[in-house]
Amino acid sequence: MHWLDVQQIAEALEDAHPDVDPMTVSFPALRALVTSLPGFAEQPGHPSNERILEAIQAAWIDERS
Repeated sequence: MHWLDVQQIAEALEDAHPDVDPMTVSFPALRALVTSLPGFAEQPGHPSNERILEAIQAAWIDERS
């Protein structure tokens, strides 16, 4: 799993952190949560950026509802 696996990351975040409100997570905190997920590995040429973090946060919010 890497930064472009937005839906998979959102599902993993929901499983790993059901007590965290995705609407209140800052991007630095979200980045830390994602990089700590089992099976996550950054790939060269695919770094995180604000657009990817926004997509992950939105998918996590959708996963929650």
